[in-house]
Amino acid sequence: MRAILLPLLLAASTVLAGCGGGSGSAAGGDQTLRVAATAVPHAEILAVVKPMLEKEGVRLQVRVFNDYVQPNDQVAQKHIDVNYFQTEPYLQAYNQGRGTDLVAVAGVHIEPFGAYSRRHASLEALPAGADVAIPNDPSNNSRALILLHTAGVITLADPTNALATQRDITANPKGLKFRELDSAMLPRILDQVDLALINTNYALDAGLDPTRDALAIEGSDSPYVNFLVARPDNRDDPRVQALARALTSPEVRDFIQRRYKGAVLPAF
Repeated sequence: MRAILLPLLLAASTVLAGCGGGSGSAAGGDQTLRVAATAVPHAEILAVVKPMLEKEGVRLQVRVFNDYVQPNDQVAQKHIDVNYFQTEPYLQAYNQGRGTDLVAVAGVHIEPFGAYSRRHASLEALPAGADVAIPNDPSNNSRALILLHTAGVITLADPTNALATQRDITANPKGLKFRELDSAMLPRILDQVDLALINTNYALDAGLDPTRDALAIEGSDSPYVNFLVARPDNRDDPRVQALARALTSPEVRDFIQRRYKGAVLPAF
């Protein structure tokens, strides 16, 4: 019986070992690179670079997420190699909150953040006590408040503070009432509030045109660049560096300018 069981157990352990490697290691000649991204514009931009990487022998696998937490969780836990969806302030807040050390590899594009309404034609038309929905994660929450400060709707004690909160509001002449919600939910509740501050990737995904529909929007000098992000142990992996080069190539710059017409801007 032992003579029969031992080969079977060895075979089973070999299969399990082969299934356990979810990090896309290059060991054994595996040139697959697994990337977590949000749908628009990140996955669309990755589709442009996919054939470019194939010419270098790297097979890109893109997994699309509709939230801002799982892409980082998956990379930190080594289920996915890298992600492409976030700004550096968001990454810093995630690392601080989770005790992780994910690192920015290359800055690719800027998505000017916007304020939207289906009830009012301008920010000046917002009524007293208007219901305003903003993202609930620290970096985008602050980004929304900074945009409202820049537009003259509220006043912040320090508008350069990338982690400003409602406690930092020193003047709110209209008495705006803020609701903090998950970023992905904001386009869905646009009809239910007076104003919503929405990340451009979710705005585009919902059929909004930031350059036309936003009542206020960040300028091209926005510091909120979207980065390719990796772990310290794989940031210098040749496949990751190949992706970084492709994402900052003239072909990608041309695609961003042609496809998004100012709603998304190249950062290189």
